[in-house]
Amino acid sequence: MAEWDSTQYLKFEKERSRAAIDLANRIELEAPKRVLDLGCGPGNSTRVLAERFPGAHILGVDNSANMIEAARRDYPALEFRLFDATGDFAELGGSYDVVFSNACIQWVPDHPRLLRNMMGQLAPGGVMAVQIPNNFDAPVHRIIRELVAEPEWKPLFPAPRILYSLPPDDYFDLLAELSPEFHLWETVYFQRMPSHQALLEWYRGTGLRPYLAALSGAKKEAFEAEILRRITERYPLRKNGEIIFHFPRLFFTAVQQ
Repeated sequence: MAEWDSTQYLKFEKERSRAAIDLANRIELEAPKRVLDLGCGPGNSTRVLAERFPGAHILGVDNSANMIEAARRDYPALEFRLFDATGDFAELGGSYDVVFSNACIQWVPDHPRLLRNMMGQLAPGGVMAVQIPNNFDAPVHRIIRELVAEPEWKPLFPAPRILYSLPPDDYFDLLAELSPEFHLWETVYFQRMPSHQALLEWYRGTGLRPYLAALSGAKKEAFEAEILRRITERYPLRKNGEIIFHFPRLFFTAVQQ
């Protein structure tokens, strides 16, 4: 798997943190003592939790060494360590008041097992809080899928990107099995992008990452140029010269009994 680039990811730190703030604000606990941030990335979501729950001990974990290095550099007062969410959750210690995950679990397989493991880390009365991007039918994602399937490009990507998100109704059923007290909702963010190039920059840090890692030189430049051309066709400029990046995100919370 291609390594994450914290510098590229943080070019849109404010926009990427917005959903984490909204999710943290929906956690109805007065003073949690132990908080786990699963898939903490470069620490921006962990910082959100530290601000929301002052005094809590917060552990941020991620399977990317690059992201953990950036998090430790930028937030030295917080604790971070490497952890793979497909591994053994017993390593994390359990008895957390909050298990939080912002824009992470779409990269992790087997969500029924994953959510059970996350709930298993909670103390009684603890809250699991999750946000998942839900925009995979957006024009930019269709552009990427179309291009990588074309004869010119398909042979260059022997291991195409896999996203493991489930339909929202499936999460409803999973949460109902795990807790009698859960909530599921969607928010659509109308993000302002100053240009089509900016939208390409956004996806360089996430959805395009594994494809760009497989290319170099002229091929990489040609691939990005074609993505940009198609983005320009499908995302019209608004009257002020910006584009609207519609970004639905799925949220859910569940309380451990």
